[in-house]
Amino acid sequence: MKNDTTPQDAAGATDRRAVWHRQRIRMERLGEKHTPNGRQATRHWDLFKVLLGAFDLGLKLTGLHERGVRNALNIKLTCLELAFTDLPAAFDGFRILQISDPHVDFLPATTEIARGLAKDLDPDICVITGDFKRGFSGPFDHILPALRDLISGISARHGVLGILGNHDTADMVEALEDLGIRILVNETRTIERDGARIHFTGTDDVHYFYTDAARHALAEAPGGFKVALVHSPELAGVAADRGTRLYLAGHTHGGQVCFPGGRPVITHLTCHRGYASGLWRHGTMVGYTSTGVGVSALPVRFNSRGEIVLITLRRQEQA
Repeated sequence: MKNDTTPQDAAGATDRRAVWHRQRIRMERLGEKHTPNGRQATRHWDLFKVLLGAFDLGLKLTGLHERGVRNALNIKLTCLELAFTDLPAAFDGFRILQISDPHVDFLPATTEIARGLAKDLDPDICVITGDFKRGFSGPFDHILPALRDLISGISARHGVLGILGNHDTADMVEALEDLGIRILVNETRTIERDGARIHFTGTDDVHYFYTDAARHALAEAPGGFKVALVHSPELAGVAADRGTRLYLAGHTHGGQVCFPGGRPVITHLTCHRGYASGLWRHGTMVGYTSTGVGVSALPVRFNSRGEIVLITLRRQEQA
């Protein structure tokens, strides 16, 4: 992995991260929700928790709770080949392993299952697209051993990149990086092969903690083949306008609880709700929203299967 930074650039990056950290921690402590569409109220969570409790009780009374837990543990490996005419020839066959929303402290067995699925894949790079933990705040030391076990089983030539989700705190970054997960905070990392490059730009969560720094990071990414790592698909339009070719997201769990046929009951998206799971396109940009590994709110899934995703990039010759 290439890091084209001078000492001055490195100092600037450190300063930008310090500014980001102060701003993010302030939003966390105040319980503010900032989205690309502006600041939004969070009062609906009280009603949501009441409805969630009623739904959980209903599952237990009808005997469906155990089935939902079994569904949550039925994680799959999804393999995709995505072709691009502008992919540098040196990256034909480049493999990206995406792990999203592990929530390792909610239903711990899901992390172990994901580790088993990932251990023999031998990707070129692994990306973890946010929501490492369960709670929106509080301590995080307890999740580190499980994350260490997860990434220790992944042999990725160019290492592991990660971004924060709305369940993650800014205070986690140093600890995650100590594990070997390079967290991208509104910044870009470049991989070089035979003189060719692809660029991975990762933003902070934009569902709860959006700032214009996320938009600027996408705009300032170097020219060439660009991959965006954003916790939710809510910045798809911005990324496409900035020439991004591939957008990888999570956050929605594919709905986690869906109607028959897979239509989510709730997406937890403020925009681009049609991009709640699977492959999608926005202009010339290809996107994929993973259903994720873990679960949140309740340890169940219905009509939405968890996954890890192995994406193989292919160069498509122009006609």
